[in-house]
Amino acid sequence: MASTLTLNRTGDKMPVVGFGCWKVANEDAENTIYTAIKNGYRLIDGAADYGNEVEVGRGINKAISEGIVKREELFADPTCSVTTKLWNTYHKKEHVREAFNKQLKDLNLEYVDLYLVHFPVPLKHVAIETAYPPGWFQPGEEKVTLDRAPMHECWAEMEKLVEDKVARNIGVSNFNVQLLMDLLTYAKIKPAALQVELHPYLQQSTFVKWVQEQGIQITAYSSFGPASFVSLGVDHAIKAAPLLEHDVISEIAKTHNKSNAQVLLRWSVEKGIAVIPKSSSEARMVSNHDILSWTLPEADMAKIAKLDLNMRFNDPVTYGFNLPIFN
Repeated sequence: MASTLTLNRTGDKMPVVGFGCWKVANEDAENTIYTAIKNGYRLIDGAADYGNEVEVGRGINKAISEGIVKREELFADPTCSVTTKLWNTYHKKEHVREAFNKQLKDLNLEYVDLYLVHFPVPLKHVAIETAYPPGWFQPGEEKVTLDRAPMHECWAEMEKLVEDKVARNIGVSNFNVQLLMDLLTYAKIKPAALQVELHPYLQQSTFVKWVQEQGIQITAYSSFGPASFVSLGVDHAIKAAPLLEHDVISEIAKTHNKSNAQVLLRWSVEKGIAVIPKSSSEARMVSNHDILSWTLPEADMAKIAKLDLNMRFNDPVTYGFNLPIFN
């Protein structure tokens, strides 16, 4: 398996193994991102909603200033590539650029390599000076409020970011096949990538195959399944057998002298899918990154295929929002 995936239109090379910034605490983010880059990560995956882009940017720029990575060339060692995401409250065409500019300023960068629409959920606008990041609710409210912000207008503004050379590539996250089909009917610039929840409990094999056939690269998040959602109090994540301790995964890991985490990450890579694991432990960072020098044979992939439960953890409905976007 190559260490990169080629993005449509630009031909840019996206690293197969990136580092995710979700749930990286602000006080740790600068050093965590710097340490990740120092240990070979060349793709940093962030978002406005994570609330840590200032600190993430400091970590990136520290690595750049020390000569560990460069920004002049794109998506290739020794460069550092950056993905971030447009939050739901900025889908209206008049708010996309202001949100992007805020993120670019926070990251202290001149451009991003990949900019994604985080969710296909147009929420009522919240001014940056009122609350940032604003989350899912209007200030002082505890319910989601949708806005009249059609995706075709939002996407046209995303395309302008490419035209203005401040986003090298654009894509989407948490979109289903119907939304992607619709988007492809009007997009002047095809999405370069789709980021979705993927792990052995949620394999989405038919969807994955169709997306890849459209020339759209896929990045998997939450590769360890329920692990990231237990602390959020997601009931079925708490009740699910942890993939990081699953007997089938453990057996395969033992056979290859690898960790369960490495097997779970390699499972996606075998399918031509990028991964963005996160860890605060430098040792686990190194281990998670070491998934390209070995393979999982078909017999192991077949065993993991049997674990599919169509079990999704990152669903707005799970958090009590009346937004059944995956139904």
